[in-house]
Amino acid sequence: MNIAANITRAPRRAAWMDTDYTITLGTFESGGLIGVFVSTVPARGGPPVHVHHNEDEAIHVLEGDYEFWLDGEIRRVPAGQSIFLPRGVPHAFRVAGDRPGRNLTILTPGGMEDFFVEVAARHLKLPEDMTAVVDLGGRYGIEFRGPADWNAATRG
Repeated sequence: MNIAANITRAPRRAAWMDTDYTITLGTFESGGLIGVFVSTVPARGGPPVHVHHNEDEAIHVLEGDYEFWLDGEIRRVPAGQSIFLPRGVPHAFRVAGDRPGRNLTILTPGGMEDFFVEVAARHLKLPEDMTAVVDLGGRYGIEFRGPADWNAATRG
């Protein structure tokens, strides 16, 4: 496969649960080695606790002030800083301020970014369509564990 020839593919976009995703580098372009996307997340928004069983994740905060729930510990990550989320570790995040946040996510290996495209195309919502979201997540190696208990977590 000539990976260099695939660089010119236009970014794919998806919107799910009030978050906009722009996938700039995915499985097609990288041969599955890496996935890269930018997310615009609403104020106080973010995903439930989940585990990636197949990939490591690095998130760089471009705009806003984020809090990450990482296996029961809260870590603040402001704009300009990054966090590494290893595969197999339960995590969630939320935008802590009153304005939307933007972050750059890098996944290794790639492929999980297609979950957002598929879940958005199927118009699935949480918690209404939890069973379908859990089933789809399972195909991508994502295990959903429910909402983070932000009050019981320790601050790191």
